[in-house]
Amino acid sequence: MPRSLHMRPVLLTLSLAAALPAIAQTQNTPVPPEAPATGRALWEIGGVAIGASQQAYPGSGQQVRRGIALPYLLYRGQYLRADNDGVGVRPVKTPLYEFDVSAAAAFGSSASNDPVRRGMPNLGTLVEFGPRVKVNLGAAPGDGRWRLDLPVRGVFDLSHQLTYRGAVFQPGLYWSRRARGAWSFGAGASLVFADRKLASTFYEVAPAYVTATRPAYEARSGLLASRLSATIAKDITRDWTVFSFARIDSVAGAANRASPLVRATTGHTIGIGVSWTWLRSEARAVD
Repeated sequence: MPRSLHMRPVLLTLSLAAALPAIAQTQNTPVPPEAPATGRALWEIGGVAIGASQQAYPGSGQQVRRGIALPYLLYRGQYLRADNDGVGVRPVKTPLYEFDVSAAAAFGSSASNDPVRRGMPNLGTLVEFGPRVKVNLGAAPGDGRWRLDLPVRGVFDLSHQLTYRGAVFQPGLYWSRRARGAWSFGAGASLVFADRKLASTFYEVAPAYVTATRPAYEARSGLLASRLSATIAKDITRDWTVFSFARIDSVAGAANRASPLVRATTGHTIGIGVSWTWLRSEARAVD
């Protein structure tokens, strides 16, 4: 689905995820004495502001422009995690792979502002979360690291009491690098697969919404989009970080390319933001 936010941009969802129930016993699991410290604070509290121009959904001809400011909480426990890389419980971590919970989000859009969807239901603000396996593939060019991500996430509509909208599977290959001067870089390529329920949210035209220019269409499960993404972040001071992100989605070869609601083969998302850390712990996190 159109939406994963990596590195600092993922903070958009952390304040939402903080309200989700945590498994209490993982928070109190003792850390082995030999676990190495990372130098990062065990917890941080602060705020983040993000502005983005986002394709309404893969294949849409409309851009959605939104801004948001939220408080955030980061917690980097060995098993309970809420940080730039994921949200939730991380019960398994080895040098080769780890298992955790990932999250993503997207702004909603109004059907009245899109000639193709006029008269149809609005698309609400969607949030995703679910289990993920991350596989460390080792060193990459440019002093970076390769990683394979295999997340499966449920999709919920924040605008409609967290109504379940379907599920996605998004296998992807990612490159990341932490450079001198407090710069961070990332890039990735992934495929987004959706079940029929989620596909119908974006692409189905029920008989009640048929018009002279919008024929009926029954959505199918399968490939939703192919995606390229990139991020860059810079620590300005110990407490302030600026970041930007960009993404290109393509519906070439997608399961619902023939939907009358698809008007563009490719689309883009771009955004900028800033985060500020108000408080942080003296205790250090472990990797």
